Amino acid sequence: MRHVAIIGSGPAGYYTAESLQKALGDAVRIDIIDRLPAPFGLIRSGVAPDHQSIKAVSRRYEAVNLTENVRFVGNMSVGKDVAIDELMAIYDAVVLATGAPNDRPMEIAGADLPGVIGSAAFVGWYNGHPDYAALAPPLDSGGAVVVGNGNVALDVARILSKTRAEFTGSDIVAHALDTLDHSRIRSITLLGRRGPHQIAMTPKELGELGHLERAAPRVDPADFPDIAADALLEPGMRKSVTHLREFAANPVAKPVTIEFDFFSRPVAVEGDGRAERVIVERTRLDDELRSVGTGEHYVVPAGLVVTCIGYQTPPIPGVPYEHGRGRFANADGMILPGLYCVGWARRGPTGTIGTNKPDGAMIAERIIADSGGEGFTPSGKRGRQALDDIIAARAIDIVTFRDWQKIDAAEIAAARMGAPREKFVGIDAMLDVKLR
Repeated sequence: MRHVAIIGSGPAGYYTAESLQKALGDAVRIDIIDRLPAPFGLIRSGVAPDHQSIKAVSRRYEAVNLTENVRFVGNMSVGKDVAIDELMAIYDAVVLATGAPNDRPMEIAGADLPGVIGSAAFVGWYNGHPDYAALAPPLDSGGAVVVGNGNVALDVARILSKTRAEFTGSDIVAHALDTLDHSRIRSITLLGRRGPHQIAMTPKELGELGHLERAAPRVDPADFPDIAADALLEPGMRKSVTHLREFAANPVAKPVTIEFDFFSRPVAVEGDGRAERVIVERTRLDDELRSVGTGEHYVVPAGLVVTCIGYQTPPIPGVPYEHGRGRFANADGMILPGLYCVGWARRGPTGTIGTNKPDGAMIAERIIADSGGEGFTPSGKRGRQALDDIIAARAIDIVTFRDWQKIDAAEIAAARMGAPREKFVGIDAMLDVKLR
């Protein structure tokens, strides 16, 4: 019997568990440990609430949990309740699938002013993540700046510009919906260092901006290269650029504008005790398509600045870490003998949810090979039984998958009209449901 602990219950963790299950069947016992009572990681707290079709992948992860050899251990924090060294001593393999939940800092003057918020925090706020439920982003001024040219930046801009009615069918939490309903923001500026041909935005997410009730995108036609250059793009990118060209060619007047400000980078945030404006430098592309400053500066008024410039994995004491890349130091997924990482914790914040499936399969294969393949000799490690001893000795109030099903049912029962659920935004509230 192989005993494996997976730290983190997001896509990378579950795909790894699923691959181990398929390969080893009853010859493996897997504990998926998460510091939150709710599983599914990025699916629950990162995917936009109005993208319910993407969140449906969690049903696949539920199937993994509804087996005897996989157990969810929620409300248990690695590094606080139990140490990595302790887990490595009782499991044949420990896999870090912690993702990259921390924002990469925007290192410019004024980035620490109130009103400057990282996208992990802002997205966590409207998705009901317990860490960010009390965020209270300032929506009382007319302008907002979103720094970044990826899908997260599009999500933030879209959420800021939607009407209350447009959130029907979403699982946006009530406190965010009520706050957004009273927003005074009427201008949302997306700053991107490079041009339309260098965006990291997918066609579906861009296309949604053309169908908003009260908001319309604007793009400067002068920002595009000659249309013949579009033929050199990959098909998906070409579709995205086509959307941008259509926005530029057919400007629509609506109460809220979403301005694509290409060839721009923020150099400072200014204000009297809070963010009030962003100082922006115009950029250009050099021969290697890198953005370089031109020395031309201008001002964009903004009481809210959301930075969507990347994420990093939080370090864990005793685990080798690459600070420059914001991920665990590893060689093809191995950190140390018996200690592995997968997903964003391994690669850094790149790829989509689906990218984690082959990543999880690769790590599963490596664990099996490193532990002797088909000729595995039992190590004598007790795995789950030893973890239960630790849980009992330290009186850790864990949440099992059965407990989570009770929480899930309570959220669904509490849903407002037209919504799939109303999430609990506090850990204590979730634990209370467990006891009912």
